[in-house]
Amino acid sequence: MDNYLDKCKCHIHSLDGGLDEATILKRIGDNQYLADYNGVKCTAIFNPFVGRYYVDDKYGVIKEQKTQEQER
Repeated sequence: MDNYLDKCKCHIHSLDGGLDEATILKRIGDNQYLADYNGVKCTAIFNPFVGRYYVDDKYGVIKEQKTQEQER
């Protein structure tokens, strides 16, 4: 996983907003990011007022879609 935007302390939803390290993989919207937290890909937003990402590993989990190659 060499291509990522940032690896930093983020507020994690499942920790009730507690801080833990996550990897911000890429930007997917205006203020929406794809993050990896403990091997789970999920959405995140950046709060510029506190300078931290908020990772939603409860409701923002991204499920991998199978490609046609994987289905065979």
